[in-house]
Amino acid sequence: MVLSVEEIERYHERGYIVPKFRLPQSWLDRLRAAQDALKAEHPHVGLDFVPSPHIPNYVPGVVEYEEWLAFAKIPEVVDAVSQLIGHDLLMWGSALFGKPAFEGKETPMHQDGEYWPIKPLASVTVWIALDDSTPENGCLRVLPGSHRTKSLFTHERDDREDWTLNQTLNDSRLDLGNVENVTLEAGQISIHDVYLVHGSRANNSPNARSGMTYRYMPTTSFFDHDWAGEMTRTMGTTDMSQRPLIHIRGEDKCGLNDFRRGHEVFPMKAE
Repeated sequence: MVLSVEEIERYHERGYIVPKFRLPQSWLDRLRAAQDALKAEHPHVGLDFVPSPHIPNYVPGVVEYEEWLAFAKIPEVVDAVSQLIGHDLLMWGSALFGKPAFEGKETPMHQDGEYWPIKPLASVTVWIALDDSTPENGCLRVLPGSHRTKSLFTHERDDREDWTLNQTLNDSRLDLGNVENVTLEAGQISIHDVYLVHGSRANNSPNARSGMTYRYMPTTSFFDHDWAGEMTRTMGTTDMSQRPLIHIRGEDKCGLNDFRRGHEVFPMKAE
């Protein structure tokens, strides 16, 4: 049991947790090395937001995917996710949020589910701290309990260049006065629910704030690739219509998830 009973209860009550579990130093070293290699070998890639580096050429020219895919299968991380959403899992997305020193972009307050073509909407995000994450360098900020309605609040599109995402909350029902900072030391993780309101401020400090995220969903839900394409056309979101799904454990309980789609576009080695 990676998570205690108390941590599981806190997750369901507040919509996020910072477990006592820490990433072993060997995994943290590998993550940092992978980020350093990405930065050195692909200087054209902005590190503020690197979508799905676990998929070869998803970001054009970035093909060193196998290490990023390995991080999604860290046993303790997968076990923790299983305790929260069940044994039958797939991983459908990842993102590196590099947030460089002095110029790291803001992530506006939003709900992840606003962007994601999952029916019914169910997913968790694991956020792995590669650096210490503090209010000064733009740590994750969350509105505890905002997930409890299991509904999406009103968002609006804003294509600001100093934001990592283009959908931001615009809902008078929300009181953001109770937003909390999620401070992490390097090697710690946080886990949050798909409906949780969250974001982060810009990084104007001299310290980088890198975090790697992985998105997992229970296979009782369906990742609708066709709907993903429609979301891109209407909302300007990252195109996920050919997003390869990665089986993690268990079975495809809904029987609808397509584990073949996208693998011709983004060829990966057979597992």
